[in-house]
Amino acid sequence: MIGSLGLWAGDLVPFELYLALLILPFAIVAFLVGYLFGSIPFGLLVTRLAGAGDIRATGSGNIGATNVLRTGRKGLAAATLIGDMLKGAAAVLVMDQLDGTDAALVAGLGAVIGHVFPVWLRFRGGKGVATYVGVLIAVAWPLAAVYAVIWAAVAGLTRYSSLAGLVAGACMPPLLLYIVDGKSALLFLVLTVLIFITHRANIARLLAGNERKIGGAY
Repeated sequence: MIGSLGLWAGDLVPFELYLALLILPFAIVAFLVGYLFGSIPFGLLVTRLAGAGDIRATGSGNIGATNVLRTGRKGLAAATLIGDMLKGAAAVLVMDQLDGTDAALVAGLGAVIGHVFPVWLRFRGGKGVATYVGVLIAVAWPLAAVYAVIWAAVAGLTRYSSLAGLVAGACMPPLLLYIVDGKSALLFLVLTVLIFITHRANIARLLAGNERKIGGAY
């Protein structure tokens, strides 16, 4: 009937809105796929499987590699770090194969949010840095190497792991904008803001001068 009247969707709604309505279901699916990957609590799983108890009862109570290290089990911390990175990279790569670059970027957002707010753990997860890096590896691996160099330089100079992660993260959006594209830069701008939010307690301690240094007492 619409066709017989000489109308199409663009005559009824702005084309941009029409396009958004078409894309929205696919974006939701991509986000959920990423979220499910990201919400896998590797820190909790590896510590329980190794008989180290519930990592949420240790240190800061989050499920990330830094807190796992507080158990004194470096191998478990390394396994957690690798797992958290892999799930971010996997979410991006899977959706890239299934539905292209835009879906992959949405999945990357979902992966980091899934790690920080996992539904299985009442939305109390880790701080998101390792998963952030995993997403970065999948989006632009050379910049992940740049991230690692910046992190190492800042950590070596200051002995603050949190500060190193924040500085390296802050460098990524402009580098992505210059080297890759605006969409990737926008994704990492959002993710970097999220990382700063999850590190707000660390930032407060850095400003107060009582943040723990690498190798310092827990």
